[in-house]
Amino acid sequence: MSDAPALPPICDYEETDYEAFWRAGRAYEDLAERIALRALLPPRGRRLVEIGAGFGRLADLYAGYEEVYLLDYARSQVEAARRRWGHDPRFRFVIGDLYRLPFIPGSFDTIVMVRVIHHVRDVPRALREIHEVLRPGGVFILEFANKRNLKAILRYVVGAQSWSPFSPEPVEFAPLHFDFHPAWMRARLEEAGFRIQRERAVSHFRHPWLKRLIPAPALARMDGWVQGIGALWKLTPSLFIRAEAGPSARPTEEGLWRCPLCRRPAREEETAVVCPEGHRWPREGPLYRMREGI
Repeated sequence: MSDAPALPPICDYEETDYEAFWRAGRAYEDLAERIALRALLPPRGRRLVEIGAGFGRLADLYAGYEEVYLLDYARSQVEAARRRWGHDPRFRFVIGDLYRLPFIPGSFDTIVMVRVIHHVRDVPRALREIHEVLRPGGVFILEFANKRNLKAILRYVVGAQSWSPFSPEPVEFAPLHFDFHPAWMRARLEEAGFRIQRERAVSHFRHPWLKRLIPAPALARMDGWVQGIGALWKLTPSLFIRAEAGPSARPTEEGLWRCPLCRRPAREEETAVVCPEGHRWPREGPLYRMREGI
């Protein structure tokens, strides 16, 4: 792998029990995010990929797609997704890198990325990669952590927080954990070739005492009622954007796979994906190890 170009650091969930994270009192957040995703996601399409899919938490929402690819950097997460969804022949499971997506340009109708970009240091590079593998006119659903949320504003006003929620640059509040200003993220999407279509502000009621007081389904239903109007002032900790991919500088090619190293189209064999340069990427049935070349 010595011929691979240097990439930004990756936040790897390999040793993380991500399913336990969602079981630990986050039913409200899960339900609220599902409401937003249902509102923004095209209900049908040929091919969808979720980047940073983890164990496949949201994959039941993709029933209208002929092919669904669940991609994550961590092998343990992809294997968990396979255990959860391997019974469905529409699904493929990909161990891959956001900065070197293993797909040819124009491969997907829809791309979903939820709770991922807050770990991404080089956002412009990642968004360019995503734009390239969407077909022109394809839809990108992006969730990001909002720097200018109400809690951060109040903490800043009373002096409990040093960084300003109003400044446009991202804040790294922990290693490889970023919050983004809405205007900054919108600008990066437009620079990458996307056109913003719709937005939803999510998790208005993410407060421990509210979550204890009100059952999660009712609280999420209330959140759903105000997600659309809340997008006007964007004060929630989580924002969802639906964006459309503009014309690509590269023509759409036939096939699906692309070598993450040499970036040339690759062919799928029974036990590997192989590129003309001889790089081989192991395949185990519907699981593709596209960052672990032979």
